[in-house]
Amino acid sequence: MIEFQALPLAVNVGLMLVSAALVWSAGTRLSRLADALASRIGMGSALAGFLLLGVVTSLPELATTVTASLKGNAALALNNVFGSIATNVLLLAIADAVLGRDALTSVVAHPATLLQGTLGIILLGVVAAGITVGDVDLFGLGVWSMALVPLFALAVWLSSRHENRPTWIPHDLTAVLAVGPNADAALSEPANELSTGALVSRAVFCGALILVAGYALAETGEAIAVETGIGASLVGFLLVGFATSLPEISSMVGAIRLRRYELAIGAIFGTNLFDLMLLPVADVFFRGGPLLGEAGRFEIVAALLGIVLTAIYVVGLLDRRNRTLFRMGYDSLAVIATYFTGLGVLTLVWAAS
Repeated sequence: MIEFQALPLAVNVGLMLVSAALVWSAGTRLSRLADALASRIGMGSALAGFLLLGVVTSLPELATTVTASLKGNAALALNNVFGSIATNVLLLAIADAVLGRDALTSVVAHPATLLQGTLGIILLGVVAAGITVGDVDLFGLGVWSMALVPLFALAVWLSSRHENRPTWIPHDLTAVLAVGPNADAALSEPANELSTGALVSRAVFCGALILVAGYALAETGEAIAVETGIGASLVGFLLVGFATSLPEISSMVGAIRLRRYELAIGAIFGTNLFDLMLLPVADVFFRGGPLLGEAGRFEIVAALLGIVLTAIYVVGLLDRRNRTLFRMGYDSLAVIATYFTGLGVLTLVWAAS
């Protein structure tokens, strides 16, 4: 077993960059495999983003959170989840810039994406409440974190029911249905010529690669936190949270280039729901009592930031105005401003602790 904290800082930074590159590469391939699988089995794009991409792109967070919990590092385990959630929503602004001509939220037609975002806000609210009032130990597990399990099951059920119930039409239907050069190239990709078994096996391989690289991200992130003296909270939220979001970046940008907009947003909202499910999983491995009981003001602010960022895009999906500035919708610009304002607040909270 490698002792990462015994390695020089430069080596750990290098290992983190290599791990991040592996995560990016596997995530890029995964978006095409997920799109091909969704088409093969007749699954809608929003549900495919939620279930297929959401599960697999959460693997780095799983590796990081479980590893940190086993080591008793509650701050890294919690803030990796919260940092990843906030970063994932920020990534939709990047997707909006890639889309360019239209605001991303103006060309999404399925209510499933809106529902997933709303459910994510509810689950984040439950987490914030659990941290604020304090979790209750029940057979070594936290009551608040365990409450997330049935809520997540309800979210999956509701999302699957709403997949085929479009209740509105985008302002420009051709923006959603048009097949441009990127989409034509994607449809001729070898992934679509593979058998279903081959698609699944390659997706599993990409997922395994993401999981291993995610473990390395967790270890190097913790080592960098110790060696720099910055602390696990801020490193977990910023550095590790961003690094473990790399699969979401690559898979989401790939989905946008395929013009699978519901797949892209479903991947982000779905990943955030799966990330929240990592909290009860981490609670099982954490031996210091309820994991949420170890959280403080920093984690409360981080959870609330995730709520506000998600709510901005939910409003954008409801309003669906096609107004852009700097190649992005107004909601994306609001998310960017809110994210960096939240980082400033978190930095002040960290400095005061």
